Amino acid sequence: MFTFAPVGVIHSCFKEKFGIPRQPGLVPAARAVLELLPPYNRAEAVRGLEGFSHIWVSFIFHACLDEPWKPTVRPPRLGGNRRLGVFATRSTHRPNPIGLSAVELERIEAGPGRVLLHLKGADLLDGTPVLDIKPYLPYSDVIPGATGGFAAEAPAALFEVNFSQPALDRCAAVPELGLLIRQILSRDPRPAYYGKSEGKRVFGMKLLDYDVKWEVHGHAVLVTDIIPAG
Repeated sequence: MFTFAPVGVIHSCFKEKFGIPRQPGLVPAARAVLELLPPYNRAEAVRGLEGFSHIWVSFIFHACLDEPWKPTVRPPRLGGNRRLGVFATRSTHRPNPIGLSAVELERIEAGPGRVLLHLKGADLLDGTPVLDIKPYLPYSDVIPGATGGFAAEAPAALFEVNFSQPALDRCAAVPELGLLIRQILSRDPRPAYYGKSEGKRVFGMKLLDYDVKWEVHGHAVLVTDIIPAG
């Protein structure tokens, strides 16, 4: 039996699981801050890390702790129609709910008792406990000739994303918001079983400090409203 204490916590634009990209880097506009916790919040603990463009973040799927692990799962990349072994996927339903993401390190903010790592392209839920941080090493972490099984290539954008006038007005006041919403929705964040069904067309997700409302119309998405979260 092993017990680990988190070294940090994630502050993310993603306030709920729905809408989080299925892999890191798919939504470059998705930013997060990794705050180191005591006693690890010391500048010397990250000395030299500023020389790396990317880092590996090991974390806990803390929003899935009450969900049992499954020996087989339905990967979204396969439309949710085919079961594969859990160890052949990156499903959150694992025997040990541990995740691993390679994210871009934009900058480090360090001061007395305060160390913040500013991340880009994150796929991390707000409040995620971080177990470890390691630098990404291009000479060893990039493996020429590696194969990707059923996910050999990055998923293509599926939807054209449009905005209502009220939504455009909100994005004009928060410039980074529109790009973030467009990148998320273009890749269809809905569960895989919605892919071939008309079914529900109206959706909502919590993003930054907003409730984003959107509708699906064929191969297009209309962002109908962006409401400050109460």
